[in-house]
Amino acid sequence: MGQVIIRSLDDSVVANLKRMAAREEKSLEQFLREVLSETAMRDRQGFFEFARSMRERCKPIDIDPTDLIREDRDR
Repeated sequence: MGQVIIRSLDDSVVANLKRMAAREEKSLEQFLREVLSETAMRDRQGFFEFARSMRERCKPIDIDPTDLIREDRDR
C-alpha cells in the first residue's frame, strides 16, 4: 500500500481533523484514509458516469464513407 505525507498543514486544520476523527471514534489516520478513499472513488464513479453518457451520445452511425465520397464527386 502507498503512503502519502502532507507537510505544512496549518495547525488549526490538523486540530479540526483530529476533532472530526474523535467524533467518529477513529484515529486521525483511519479517518483520513476513509475520507481520501471515499473522495477518490466518488471522482472515479463520476468519471465513469460521464464516460458512459458520452458513449451513449456518440453512438456510431451507419454511414458508408464510400457514399459520402460519391456524393462529393457528384457536386
